[in-house]
Amino acid sequence: MSIAPTPAEPTTAATVAGAPLVELREISVAFGGVHAVQNVTVDLRPGEVVGLVGGNGAGKTTLIRTLSGAHPADSGEVLIDGQPVSIPNPRVAKALGIETIYQNLALAENIDAPANFFLGRELKTRTGSLDDSAMESATRKVMGRLNPNFKNFKTPVVSLSGGQRQAIAIARAIHFNARVLIMDEPTAALGPAETVQVRNVIKQLKSEGIGIFLISHDIHDVFDLADRISVMLHGRLVGTVNKTEVTTDEVLGMIIMGKLPSEVTQTELAKLHG
Repeated sequence: MSIAPTPAEPTTAATVAGAPLVELREISVAFGGVHAVQNVTVDLRPGEVVGLVGGNGAGKTTLIRTLSGAHPADSGEVLIDGQPVSIPNPRVAKALGIETIYQNLALAENIDAPANFFLGRELKTRTGSLDDSAMESATRKVMGRLNPNFKNFKTPVVSLSGGQRQAIAIARAIHFNARVLIMDEPTAALGPAETVQVRNVIKQLKSEGIGIFLISHDIHDVFDLADRISVMLHGRLVGTVNKTEVTTDEVLGMIIMGKLPSEVTQTELAKLHG
């Protein structure tokens, strides 16, 4: 399969016609005969957050790894702007504007925000030395957009709060032209104030038209941030629902029982709290 045009190229006819920003279509992945993901289809539109939820072993992380280039699918296809693409590795994913913010953030703790921002992609002066001024300026510009209160540009990230570290990882992705963000448990281990910071950043990204796949075990996070919720169980898609049309109990019923809201009874929902 051919690789889709990079984000810098002109908008395709498929985009104009309203094709999803990303579509994972009938994706299947197996490990040694074990079907981790079976015929799953989900999509994502610009400026939308799709929550991908399910218990441990549901297959949500394996599914999303096919989009990040970490593990190609055994069958199915990935479409960007309605065009089939091949994503054999993370480098190709990045070239297509797909960035992943892992739970461990992949930050170098002994260096500051600008150095982390350009880690592996450092800016150089004409003489070949590091252009620290240009890197700090670019970091300040993006961080000012996402987290205006951030001031610790010369502090090693090991000394920063979890929310500030998360903001640095997100800002780094955005600076390098991400159109799609995969966020793996972005508020895990954060305190209430830091969680609010990260939620505000995500809402800002939505307003800028960036699409976000949000992997989370926190149903409250999902309901606060997601527009739609895709639920997986035992490697299969239970269904995708609009957040405004379901309750948290109905989504829990999908996660635990594998039943759509139209299939579950009030008695069954009541037992979730029993």
